[in-house]
Amino acid sequence: MYHKWLDRWDEQRARRGEEAKKATAFVLDSSLAFPAEKRAGTVQEFCTLADRALTDSSFYDEPSESDHDFVMREGWLRFPSDLSTEVEENNLVWAKVTESGSLDQALVIFHHWNAGRRNRQISKFFSQRGVTVLEIAMPYHFERSRPGSLYAEDMLSPNLGRTIQSVRQAVLDGRKLIRWLRGEGYEEISVLGMSLGSWVAGLIAAHEPAVTKASLFLTAGSLADMVWTGRATRAIRDSLEPAIEISDLRKAWGLLNLESYAPNLARPDLALHLVIATRDKVVLPELSRRFIEKLHEAGARPSVLELNCGHYSLAMPPYILLAGWSLKRFLSPEG
Repeated sequence: MYHKWLDRWDEQRARRGEEAKKATAFVLDSSLAFPAEKRAGTVQEFCTLADRALTDSSFYDEPSESDHDFVMREGWLRFPSDLSTEVEENNLVWAKVTESGSLDQALVIFHHWNAGRRNRQISKFFSQRGVTVLEIAMPYHFERSRPGSLYAEDMLSPNLGRTIQSVRQAVLDGRKLIRWLRGEGYEEISVLGMSLGSWVAGLIAAHEPAVTKASLFLTAGSLADMVWTGRATRAIRDSLEPAIEISDLRKAWGLLNLESYAPNLARPDLALHLVIATRDKVVLPELSRRFIEKLHEAGARPSVLELNCGHYSLAMPPYILLAGWSLKRFLSPEG
């Protein structure tokens, strides 16, 4: 009975999220994803460019060396993004900093899609335990929102090129912040990603050797499959489905698939922690388990916590408490 109520609560949350979303058209926009390449005119041409970029180790390469433009003031850190977009607000990155008074450890948090607020309780909890927490705003969220926009439709949408550009921008922003933290003297740097933020955190962990621990909440491997099957992305699928097959979407967004980087995530100096919800209708559990299998095949041994709740109800007790204590153990020096 309780779990039926939980499922209904998750569905109500999903419906409320749908009310703010509007259908947008399917667009290739390959020049946003691959600016150095000739513009793709067909889905197949886009997939060819994506396949080529997947073999390019510099696609998520380290950001610029311009660390002098970081400004810290009254608990807020801001710096320019190294990837420029048409939305001026999106080109300045903001992070809320909750300091611990120690340089032993820093945790960078990447929030979920369409987040309405930052994770103040998580930040306070870990800062009191010696971990400085930085809650970065992902592209088109919070201070970086497009003026007049009700939700972050530019971060994840039926525009194939803009979605790749947005995720790449989030990864470059995160890596730039992590390099700044290293310059500030932090000894250990970890990342925490939630839902869509887990894809960003995972890509950063796969490409940034300074990250020693990565915790991924409500995650999976294939972003294409998540969008195609997830409860929160029905409007996007409705726009995609008449124009592209799921098999081609997997190729087009192969750069965003964490399974593509399983060997990187399996490197011996990276510890992995995954939290999945077995009643999740947004990131289906079978997608999460397939990702875990790929990690195992690559030689990784992630710590996995499965909770009998849904995507949104993970934020409710007792599930959020269980997830939080699991994360605390993982981040502890002996974790």
